[in-house]
Amino acid sequence: MIVTLTLLAILATAAMPIARTAIQRNKETDLRRALREVRTALDAYKKLADEKKFDAEEDSEGYPPDLETLVNGVEIKDDQEGGAGRKTVRFLRRIPKDPMTDSLEWGLRSYQDDPDADDWGGENVFDIHTRSEAKALDGSRYRDW
Repeated sequence: MIVTLTLLAILATAAMPIARTAIQRNKETDLRRALREVRTALDAYKKLADEKKFDAEEDSEGYPPDLETLVNGVEIKDDQEGGAGRKTVRFLRRIPKDPMTDSLEWGLRSYQDDPDADDWGGENVFDIHTRSEAKALDGSRYRDW
């Protein structure tokens, strides 16, 4: 009985790091997916702004003022109705949750911000990143993804 319990303890101890790595890998996959989803929405917003489909603020460089704008959408000119009609285009259904911090709060970057700045200038949203200071399995920092 003692030998069996010892073997089970050894197997459980060996399985713990594998389980932790699997959980971290799943979170990394979720982070990549969330970043790709928001960045795709930012690009779609920028494309419509560059095409002058809606009136974007002039100093915004064609990027949204915040992430909520991607969820709420913008009203664009509907070309199918001879340019007289308008329709609302939404870029995200909801702001994705940051799997590393387990919150909806993301680190934001403005087009006008210094590239090395940690604080968001608040003028527009050019890019996002996680606020986690942890390191990935490959040794990189999550906030640099």
